[in-house]
Amino acid sequence: MFQRRLPISILAAAAAIAVTAVLGLTASASVAATRQAPSSDFTLYTLPDQGISWFDNLVKGAKTSIDLTMYELQDTTAEDDLGAAAARGVDVRVILDQQEKSENQSAYNYLNSHGVDVVWSWSKYYYTHEKCMVVDGTTAAIMTLNLQSQYYSTTRDFGVLDTDAKDISAIVKVFNADFAHKSVTPGDGADLVWSPTDSQTQLVSLIKGAKTSLKIYSEEMDDTTITNDLASAAKRGVDVRVVGENTDGEYDSEYNTLYKAGVQISYYSSSTGFYIHGKVIMADYNTSTSKIFIGSENFSATSLNENRELGLIINDQAIESSVNSSFTSDFAGGTRWT
Repeated sequence: MFQRRLPISILAAAAAIAVTAVLGLTASASVAATRQAPSSDFTLYTLPDQGISWFDNLVKGAKTSIDLTMYELQDTTAEDDLGAAAARGVDVRVILDQQEKSENQSAYNYLNSHGVDVVWSWSKYYYTHEKCMVVDGTTAAIMTLNLQSQYYSTTRDFGVLDTDAKDISAIVKVFNADFAHKSVTPGDGADLVWSPTDSQTQLVSLIKGAKTSLKIYSEEMDDTTITNDLASAAKRGVDVRVVGENTDGEYDSEYNTLYKAGVQISYYSSSTGFYIHGKVIMADYNTSTSKIFIGSENFSATSLNENRELGLIINDQAIESSVNSSFTSDFAGGTRWT
């Protein structure tokens, strides 16, 4: 707490004391202002801990527009809310992945019959694996999760609300092009990471730039470049830790490569239990140069170079601290790779 400085002389005149008091109060207000936590353009939500109500509330609160790109949609509450938004006059547009028609057809049919302008994704991209929604042209939900209610209670996933105007503008531009099946070169705004444009370049740069630590959430681990760069980081003394999925030994080879390089790995493999679906790279946590990536991109060549994907890289201490708490718990709860 700020303390006003004592007068230099106890013999100071009453007027001087009054002036000092005024100056002290002014200084106190100034210091208080500088000590306020800086406002952030970002808010984190973590699944399964916080559930999905934040997303539902975002849809219900929309006043003018909703633009949603979603790989898989199997959530009747979300479908109902999107239909209700359209019914009250909100311009609702949805892109669903055309490769996942078996998963998305029911939602497509419902939305189409309830006033939502819904289209299948462009076949130019192998998958449209992006999970993002922009509401009223002011707030974007950039997510690692699909809208599949059957998995909300068992998957580790993350959603970030982004209100940065540059990010929103760039996302809407890409949405408009993807919705119309037209080519576009995505802009990165202030923080964005796009596939197939620049995600591999940006993620490799984040890994190579790490000086003290890397904490990784990864559902998939089969991109050779990422695997080798994580191994190289461990060999140069960076504390590299991975929490991932390895059902049926799918990534044994990659995990062996990482383990031999000094990477510590904790994995999950139950098809019905807790599942690591989040995609995160946190570099140099708790340092002045820390950064965190959160997005839809998996560590696979298809995800990084052929799909439509979206994530962001930011420096936000509150978000990093929250993710670190989840990571610490999940690392301790998994099976250590030996």
